[in-house]
Amino acid sequence: MKSIRTFLILSVVATLILFNFIAAIQGYRSSMNEAEKLFDNKMLDTARLVANLHVEGQVSNIASDSTIAFQVWKNKQLIAASSNAPDEPISALQPGYGYINFNNKRWRSLGYFDRNQQVWITLAERADIRFLLAENVILKSVYPILLSIPVICLLIWLIIGHGLKPLRQLATELRDKRSDDLTAITTVGNTKELAQVTTSINSMLERLAATIEREKQFTADAAHELRTPISALKVQLYNIAHELPKDSIAFAQLQDGVDRMHHLVEQLLFFYRSSPEELAKNFTKIDLYALAQDVIAEQYAAFESKQQHIELDGSHLTVYGNTFGLTTLLQNLLSNANKYTPTGGHIKVSLTETPHTQRLIVEDSGPGIADEAHAHVFERFYRHASQSVTSKTPGCGLGLTIVRHIADLHNASVLIQASSFSTGCAFIVEFGRGRES
Repeated sequence: MKSIRTFLILSVVATLILFNFIAAIQGYRSSMNEAEKLFDNKMLDTARLVANLHVEGQVSNIASDSTIAFQVWKNKQLIAASSNAPDEPISALQPGYGYINFNNKRWRSLGYFDRNQQVWITLAERADIRFLLAENVILKSVYPILLSIPVICLLIWLIIGHGLKPLRQLATELRDKRSDDLTAITTVGNTKELAQVTTSINSMLERLAATIEREKQFTADAAHELRTPISALKVQLYNIAHELPKDSIAFAQLQDGVDRMHHLVEQLLFFYRSSPEELAKNFTKIDLYALAQDVIAEQYAAFESKQQHIELDGSHLTVYGNTFGLTTLLQNLLSNANKYTPTGGHIKVSLTETPHTQRLIVEDSGPGIADEAHAHVFERFYRHASQSVTSKTPGCGLGLTIVRHIADLHNASVLIQASSFSTGCAFIVEFGRGRES
């Protein structure tokens, strides 16, 4: 995830460094040109001074390693020179500046004609010394700018951090909100931009709260509107059951359809009512072994009707969760095992624990689930097919979806493995031990 603060700081610092670098280069070049002019003017002043020395012959008081060399010419004859001057003319006897090499050095040269003395002055100055002097002076003025960049970067970091403080406060307020708290957030700071963001968020929260309220109302209305006619149908089926032959196929199909409709309605209502907030409000310590005993006893008639052998194995395990939610989870797993296990088959409920987890395992001797279908069985309305189980098996395709939903609400995971029987599969619900105490 990208950081706005980091992006702003890097962008500003990169721009600052780029423009400082360009400004330093331009300043360096301009300063070197100005220094060159100053040194040239100094050479001209020196040439005028030499023209008024009235010397003839070689001037011996200038050392051979001096940074300046000169010659005095009159009527194209050399009448005076410094001891480090070459034998040939330093420059052509014409006014102007140039460059020349002698004594293994590079020199800046000047030709100057003094009208009063009627002499030509040829002057040379070490180019490397000129360059070093100019560069030292210029760099001393550039270094403070370059050295100030880290300080400026720190100031930018602090300023941008201060500017983004209201945004961090807004993010903190949103993060600390409970998942069921859709009240408006307070406006953090007095910035125009953040006020607009806060207004947009509050508007979204308001619309979301209205949507959830409508959904809750719809669920309540659906519970009444759907359950009432289904209950009436069941009563009518019970009444006409005595008027029809016991082996009536049409009546059996009708009764099975009503049962499936009732089951579908109950599963849909639970799926849309079981929000994390609603379940979390009633989390308590639950004995999984005792819960399994109650659910098995409640559904025992369904197992007995198919002559299935059901077994409960393990010890008392305590988890932290919602009683209604975990009851529904176990009911769906056992109902699924009952539907897909053939007559006379085996179903086993096991409770085990490890140092870090507690496991609820429901396994059967049914046809099992193909490996490629494991990733899909928890999808809504998905029903896996097998060679021994046909579409006549009652169900709505929501049972395992609700199992996964309830497990997620309890921070648990659901795994599918082969059962301990010769055929069939095992559903393993694995709880962490973080909140059992």
